[in-house]
Amino acid sequence: MKKMALHWQVIIALVLGVIYAVSIVYNADVNGTKKGIQFTADYIAPFGEIFVRVLKLIAVPMVLFSIIAGIGSLKNIKQLGRVGVKTLLIYVGTTVSAILVGLLFVNAIKPGQFPSQDSRIEKRIEYELWLTATPGAPRLDKVSMLTDSNYAAKVAQVKNRIATVVIDSDTQDKLDKAAAEKQKGPLYKFIDIFPSNIVNAVSDKDGKTNMLQVIFFALFFGVMLVKLPKKHGQPVRKVINGLNEVFIAMINAVIRMMPIFVFALMAGSLVKSAGDNLEKLKEQLVFLGHYSWVLVVALFVVAFVYYPLLIHFFAKRVTIKQFLKGIREAQITAFSTSSSMATLPVTMDCVNHNLHVPKPISSFVLPIGATVNMDGTSTYQAVAVVAMAQFHMIDLDFTQQMLIVLTATLASIGAAAVPSAGLVLMIVVLESVGLNPAWIAIILPVDRILDMCRTVVNVTGDATVSSIVASTENVEV
Repeated sequence: MKKMALHWQVIIALVLGVIYAVSIVYNADVNGTKKGIQFTADYIAPFGEIFVRVLKLIAVPMVLFSIIAGIGSLKNIKQLGRVGVKTLLIYVGTTVSAILVGLLFVNAIKPGQFPSQDSRIEKRIEYELWLTATPGAPRLDKVSMLTDSNYAAKVAQVKNRIATVVIDSDTQDKLDKAAAEKQKGPLYKFIDIFPSNIVNAVSDKDGKTNMLQVIFFALFFGVMLVKLPKKHGQPVRKVINGLNEVFIAMINAVIRMMPIFVFALMAGSLVKSAGDNLEKLKEQLVFLGHYSWVLVVALFVVAFVYYPLLIHFFAKRVTIKQFLKGIREAQITAFSTSSSMATLPVTMDCVNHNLHVPKPISSFVLPIGATVNMDGTSTYQAVAVVAMAQFHMIDLDFTQQMLIVLTATLASIGAAAVPSAGLVLMIVVLESVGLNPAWIAIILPVDRILDMCRTVVNVTGDATVSSIVASTENVEV
């Protein structure tokens, strides 16, 4: 009997994870028993966490050695410079294009205008009160609501409600992180590329990895390796290539066990998010709200229409059908983990073996893309910011929306390739056009599922660019 393809095994595991989560949460909500929730937290969710940890364990050294090996296999420094410039320009181009697709959908459908007029007026009052209480906040269009006979009473109601609102810990944590980023100065991102200690770059005292610094070290090491005389460089290349093959073997071993881990990850994350509240789980599973479905449609168009068109016109090595089939396992892994970096080993495997992109190209282009190319994240920021502005009765003009394009593009460069990193970056985008950064709390309940969707776009964009670059370079597979 023919063995079922891995991607079908993973899809079935995803579905089973959702069914399991629904049954556990339903039982807790209707029957009042929380034994299933506790069992999931104790004995199922840990395997999902193990999966993500192992992928990240492999990803960092794989980035390091794959970039060095890729550069070391290039013919000369001029080829490296040409590939590098080409890669960065295409990445910026795809990011801007993806944001524009998102803006097209959110401006055409206007998801923020679907709520009732009364609720939108209350939101507008909240915004006006925030402006009054925030010195230095840039004042946008001033929509007059004085014609409403109940305006004064509504202002009083909103003031009383705001006075009792307490910002939840997740929102406050992201606000604090954004504030800390703002205090670091305009060139901090540039300075932060250069590591003072490669060990700290791989893992600091909090266990975090600075991938831009790892990539810089790998690039520097690789360039020097190319410039070394052959008798000195060849032994080092053999060691680097050998280590690279070891990590590829490790990821192949993990991939074979992926269905089990994916079930645990999906079931654990959904049960943890919903608890004993079935309605909250429904919000996540059906992408409640017009903002959610508009964003999902925009992300779908970017991943499955825009990228395949780029493949059709600019990538000679692969057809659209081959591309979509070849990248499927990476997309499923991205959806499961919500992390471009954790998915990177799977992406590299798909791109090398299914899309036939030469390792010297994929080893250079994909790790950089996992760090600087966040098309899905940028699209999400643009759609969310404009939708929330519409909800608060604020019309952002063309200039302000172009500022969103610029800010979202710049903010995505060097963004942490981990779950929900886009929420912190969205604070920067909100503030760039004079909106309340605390609005991220509005979209927080559905962010986990939407994060899974936008990570699929991030990974698909990386694979697209690597295929295009490979088609323009004369490098053997």
